[in-house]
Amino acid sequence: MNMATPTYQANTSTEQLRQSTCPYCGVGCGVDISCNVNGRVVSLDKICGTPEHPANHGRLCVKGTNLLETNSLGGRLLHPTIAGEKVEWDTATRLIADKITQTVAQYGADAVAFYVSGQLLTEDYYIANKLMKGFIGSANIDTNSRLCMSSAVAAYKRAFGEDVVPCQYTDLESTELLVLTGSNTAWAHPVLFQRIQRAKLRNPNMKVVVLDPRKTETCTLADLHLPLKPGTDVAVFNGLLNFAHTNGSIDANRVHTFADGLDDAVAAANDMDIDSVSQYSDVNANDLLTFYRWFCDAERVITFYSMGINQSAFGVDKANAIINCHLALEQIGREGAGPFSITGQPNAMGGREVGGLANMLSAHRDIENPKHRDSVKSFWNAPHICEHQGLKAVDLFDAMASGKVKFVWIMGTNPVVSMPHREQVENALRRCETVVVSDIVNKNDTLDFAHIALPATGWSEKDGMVTNSERRMSRQRGILPPPKEARHDWQIMCDVAKKMGFEDAFDYSHPYQIFDEFARLTAYENDDEKLLNLAALVGMTQQEYDNFSPVQWPLERRSDGSVQTIRPFTSLTFPTDNGKAKCIAVTPQLPQQVTTASFPFVLNSGRSRDHWHTMTRTGKAAKLHAHMPHASVSMHPMDAQALQLSSKAYVSLSSEVSGETPCIFPVSIDEGIRRGELFIPIHWSGVWGSHSKLAKLYAPATDAISGQPELKHAAVNVVPTSFKSFGQVCIREQDAQRLGDSWGDYWAKTQTAHGVSWSVASHLDISQWLSHLLTRLPKDWVIYQHKNTSGVCLVGVHNDTVCAFVSLGQVCPSQSPDWLLPMGGIDSLLNSALTNDTLSNLLHGRVDDAFTKGAQVCSCFNVREKTISEAIEAGCQTVDELGERLKCGTNCGSCKPRLSEMLNAFASLEIPSVETA
Repeated sequence: MNMATPTYQANTSTEQLRQSTCPYCGVGCGVDISCNVNGRVVSLDKICGTPEHPANHGRLCVKGTNLLETNSLGGRLLHPTIAGEKVEWDTATRLIADKITQTVAQYGADAVAFYVSGQLLTEDYYIANKLMKGFIGSANIDTNSRLCMSSAVAAYKRAFGEDVVPCQYTDLESTELLVLTGSNTAWAHPVLFQRIQRAKLRNPNMKVVVLDPRKTETCTLADLHLPLKPGTDVAVFNGLLNFAHTNGSIDANRVHTFADGLDDAVAAANDMDIDSVSQYSDVNANDLLTFYRWFCDAERVITFYSMGINQSAFGVDKANAIINCHLALEQIGREGAGPFSITGQPNAMGGREVGGLANMLSAHRDIENPKHRDSVKSFWNAPHICEHQGLKAVDLFDAMASGKVKFVWIMGTNPVVSMPHREQVENALRRCETVVVSDIVNKNDTLDFAHIALPATGWSEKDGMVTNSERRMSRQRGILPPPKEARHDWQIMCDVAKKMGFEDAFDYSHPYQIFDEFARLTAYENDDEKLLNLAALVGMTQQEYDNFSPVQWPLERRSDGSVQTIRPFTSLTFPTDNGKAKCIAVTPQLPQQVTTASFPFVLNSGRSRDHWHTMTRTGKAAKLHAHMPHASVSMHPMDAQALQLSSKAYVSLSSEVSGETPCIFPVSIDEGIRRGELFIPIHWSGVWGSHSKLAKLYAPATDAISGQPELKHAAVNVVPTSFKSFGQVCIREQDAQRLGDSWGDYWAKTQTAHGVSWSVASHLDISQWLSHLLTRLPKDWVIYQHKNTSGVCLVGVHNDTVCAFVSLGQVCPSQSPDWLLPMGGIDSLLNSALTNDTLSNLLHGRVDDAFTKGAQVCSCFNVREKTISEAIEAGCQTVDELGERLKCGTNCGSCKPRLSEMLNAFASLEIPSVETA
């Protein structure tokens, strides 16, 4: 699809406001985009939160605030390729159609698979499932949402009969007790965290309990933190159920009128008294008692849970243990009460609605239900319908590795980085006969295995619907035309489907037609069986679709024609055979990846504040790197001391499945982590570091019901790692890509404002390493050197412009606390004119004072730790006062939890009292 040639008209430039939805987490924030329109040329000038959007009311986190910084065409995939060679679209889609047809004819439909993404829009997701499950005839379509929320889905279905999140964001503001478990909300969902902060200020009686093995920024809001042993969540919530039963807090007769299974659930929990739970979960018994009393006494309770619950070999049981407590204590179906799972991706919920997981059909229909299969087949007029569940993500890649799956189409996701057991995933993709990858980037860990690569559109180009974690549908709007030859995912799939002979079923010209078809399917033969019924939205015109305002399902249309949202389960009637919910008897189970003498540490993983998934978007914004330039492994001070490690020293991590090459990370000392446990953020991949392949360490242990991998609990070994030499390489942007990444035996890359920076280390001594590096630099550069007792500095110059800076030394970063700090100052000199002062400053490592103020805390205004500490010492006592003086926390607010931590730390210092005579 070629873009039309823009036309330019004099004096026609106008400013316009366009509205869309943020493409990051499941909060689903509305964004206002100020555009400059000149003829047919549109530029995006400014972004802010949509004040009237009910998900965020104008708030944006640091990632959303910097969306436009990630929207350049640099690093984009812009042309279809086959075996790395540019081809026409017709050639690429014809080959894909032929490969699918041939594979089905030779091996059967189950030899074909799609692996898709919560980044897709609802219309894309719908077409993928329609094509795969109704026309190819296999359910082998799974999604990266399998990795984040499939256990929550399975638990809701077990308890309620349907995948229905029973809460909404306003409940977070009206509850009396908010339980945050398995979620560092302050970093993973900052906008919701700010809503919670505000709610707590408005209602001082509101209590917040955080259940988390780590003391995270979320704990700044906690009235009580329970640092439970990883994997013991079922014991804690079974203990709550047992306490409520023992102390007469459960009205069993009342519960039996709307829920089955209470007696069995209570019986399964009857050995979980407070002392037993305390011992099992390693939580103080008095703190448990406080938590249990608060939960039983509160009029309204929300339990807000995320990956720490779901990413487990027993994640479904964990979620059902939570739901059991809410059913038993009637904390559901009303304002401020309920079990609330929060999703990690912008359209994970939309994917669930259209059947994006391998074990479900579109519109919340079940594959194993013949009535549902016949209904969907009839509605689609499909030649086939899948007869059984497909392969879930881990099983799908295992089937690829064994040769059972011959063709895979990966859309908008990076499984080599995100899936457990990276070695097996890479082996699977090597063995698969045809690997198709649709993406917006021209480089990531998965594209290395693609036989066919297809350029897809991204945010600000894509046009369709997304559903956030509170079941609210919003529009992501196409503002810019697709660049070069990029196409929308639904268009690509429809083109392939037509070439396979399914022209009539995939003949769409606009996404509103696809959404209307999906809405009609949710109503088709529904008979009030499913709460997902979008009959009230059927028949929208293109204009109504384009002007669509956010709305939550379940929906009903009033007599005046308006559409109204209905709160689920207010009548305590559920979409099950008998209308009752189900309490599920669950018992505590140990994680599958247990520690041993050879692998004595528990490894946890999760999100960092300013990055997203595998950084294909946020990695382009220098501002988003400043808070955390590289991944590190967090470790308790006593564990570090036992291994004779200091902060920033390098360690190698290995596990039973990691292969011969270890993961290498610098150490971060963290008093908030439990002894014997580690934490590493998930975002850095092989693109960003030579040894940053975290997924290697996780075994493919999965939940038997949901298939969700255990990505919060690996057993690993930690070994101090020695290098002879260390260094920093900083190269301007236009030279960085052609010179590559391999500047040492170890490297970790960071995007900077004017170029790219690498932290590097080598097993060579400085002189050998220097000789090697000099051979890599362009021959037409003038190289200046300055040697001193600790090492050497190089400056590369071309046409009197600074192109590169290299610093090598024998000092390990652990022995030089400011090792990384000067790079901001060095970076600011890249691409500048060479002067004697500039050259002298570079060769001697002199930088502006602004870059020696400690780690960055506020990304929006580049406010650093030392500056904030000085302001606190000078008398600032609140986050607001820091904002007034330094501006930190006054834009996106993502740094506010850290500011609170620093204020609390200063306040807790022991100040000697002064006795007066």
